Amino acid sequence: MRRDEAPIEVLLVSSPGGHLHQLLALRDTWAAFSHAWVTLDHSDARSLLDGQKVHYAHGPTDRNLGNLLRNLFLAWRLLRTLRPAVMLTTGAALAVPFAWVGRLRRVPIAYIESFTRIDEPSLTYRLVAPVADRMYVQWPELAEALPDARYLGNVFSAR
Repeated sequence: MRRDEAPIEVLLVSSPGGHLHQLLALRDTWAAFSHAWVTLDHSDARSLLDGQKVHYAHGPTDRNLGNLLRNLFLAWRLLRTLRPAVMLTTGAALAVPFAWVGRLRRVPIAYIESFTRIDEPSLTYRLVAPVADRMYVQWPELAEALPDARYLGNVFSAR
């Protein structure tokens, strides 16, 4: 991608699997905007995002310092090139370098905690919270435990 290409409106950052399915469940909120994806190169991501603009990050991401550093550099390059108006992420570990670089590049960040987190936040939530503009949870019990989080229901009931 060239630097002079038009900026996108939404950058969708997600690990494959359930996190990816949760962002796809929110399709009505982002589909009308120009967008691009960042995920890992897995068969489900290739299948579900066929025909979409996708950038593949370095994995595995969980507790892998080398790939964290590679993804920090990838985040810097992609955010400089794509110039998104907003970043929407459900995690997991891939969200961390993109959120922190996004904050440095002044990209507003919305993080949606995983549907599987009912009463305590994930490590990703705790690492992204300091730089995110909006934090959403999908269970009222978790919203009660996290005063800065917003509860609007879960992504699967939003359909």
